[in-house]
Amino acid sequence: MRVGDGLHLTYCTNVHPGESLAEVREALATKVLAVKRRVSPNAPFGVGLRLSARAASELVDGGALDELRRWLDDHGLYVFTVNGFPFGAFHQTRVKEAVYLPDWRSDERVAYSDRLALILGRLLPDGVEGSVSTVPGGLRGAVADVESRRAMASRLRRHVESLDRLWRETGRTIVLALEPEPGCFLERSDDVVAFFGDYLFGGSDDEAVRRHLGVCLDACHAAVEFEDAAESARRFRAAGIRIGKLQLSTALVVDFRGDEETLRALAPFAEDTYLHQVVERRGGVLRRWLDLPDAIRDVDGDDERQWRIHFHVPLFRQQLGRFRNTQRELATLIAAIPDTGCRQLEVETYTWGVLPDGYRADVVGGIARELLWVKERL
Repeated sequence: MRVGDGLHLTYCTNVHPGESLAEVREALATKVLAVKRRVSPNAPFGVGLRLSARAASELVDGGALDELRRWLDDHGLYVFTVNGFPFGAFHQTRVKEAVYLPDWRSDERVAYSDRLALILGRLLPDGVEGSVSTVPGGLRGAVADVESRRAMASRLRRHVESLDRLWRETGRTIVLALEPEPGCFLERSDDVVAFFGDYLFGGSDDEAVRRHLGVCLDACHAAVEFEDAAESARRFRAAGIRIGKLQLSTALVVDFRGDEETLRALAPFAEDTYLHQVVERRGGVLRRWLDLPDAIRDVDGDDERQWRIHFHVPLFRQQLGRFRNTQRELATLIAAIPDTGCRQLEVETYTWGVLPDGYRADVVGGIARELLWVKERL
């Protein structure tokens, strides 16, 4: 939905299970329209569309794209951003590290992203730019060498060629937005600035790269890294890196001394579907684990520490028992939105189905409450 001064606010439909086109259409007709009725009953409602590789192929190859555009128009919906991060299954199966595959060393990732851009180019309303969020290169351990970085940069440039061709043919501007995340090649803001500066900027295609390649700044991910997301946004802009999308999300925060009582309360969050990276700050030193169960097993000492955990928890729920979310950190980013140059906002709490008992809610009601919470602060 349009809010404030030219801003578009939505939520990401990756919260709804659906790998096939039929399942995506079902989610749009039931869940998305139900959210619209609660938050934007009398005005067009933007959609943050998640399409798996399977659904994207069915949408293009089956000739259903024009029909979907008509259906969206008829129901007061418009698509301005696509989540192209998870390539395959994202619900009711063990996702964990597989969410980053294929990574940006793979031609398969390029073809998938090209297809998403084609779809978004057909669905975008006139005069609205589009964004596609994507994996931050790949998992850090898998793409740490120079050859992997060169391979990722080469394939990103190839995708930029497709985006630039689409722009020249249709006038549609679409930004591929790499989404920094803990444990990945692009983890912190300095990783992003270095990669763009060393591998992507300065070539003969520099103008196209700067137009069509940028970042998706996820507030949860930045908070887990103990980074100020508003400051990260300033760093990106100073380096000439576009911010294609802001994902408004909160992480789980645990302040404790390594005691068993806290660990028992934390154990239900160590679920088996998604990766929940942990960054610990103790005495000014940061320590990292790739997943929450690893961190729990590795606890030592009884001195004070803070854990920030990549577990997207409801924006409006500041306290979760003895824990809290990073609502204060998110509020700082929301206040800085006018200075980011970004007009695309997406709430991305996809974990409603795996939250521990006592914190779950009706998904439609929870999403609507999050969107209204953001809207009030804009």
